[in-house]
Amino acid sequence: MNDNLSNLLQNSSLEEILQNIDDKLKKSDEADFWKEKILPFCEAILSVLLPLKKQNLLFTPEGEIVTLIDSQLFYRWSDLVCLKTLAFIIQQSNEQNKLIRTDYKNVKYQIIDLEKLGVYLSSNKINLVDEDSLDFPLSIYNIHQGMITVIKNLFK
Repeated sequence: MNDNLSNLLQNSSLEEILQNIDDKLKKSDEADFWKEKILPFCEAILSVLLPLKKQNLLFTPEGEIVTLIDSQLFYRWSDLVCLKTLAFIIQQSNEQNKLIRTDYKNVKYQIIDLEKLGVYLSSNKINLVDEDSLDFPLSIYNIHQGMITVIKNLFK
């Protein structure tokens, strides 16, 4: 199965995407270290991006409207600082029952479950109380940059 990531993101369920990534990881020569980290990482991101896609409310880290989920958007949100920002935007949107901090105006918004993303970020020592706190260690940020590189390599 030779799907590129954009096609997979646009046409597959969360389970199908994760299975595809898992299959690619098993066939790759990546170290077990990466194999153990990448699926929870992808699941955390997609647990928010796919519900946004379903509601036709995708946006960039800058809040600009995006109509299609593709690899470029996935990689933009994969940055650890952006992922933390996404968690805060969705948390505040859930509290206000409307999508905030984006270019969307007066759109219908359904609350998105943040459990997977929250657990993932917490497990990586990300402060989920103070959005302006850049308290995570550089080593964790660097690991995330490494995971993005591995994912890009899987879909070459």
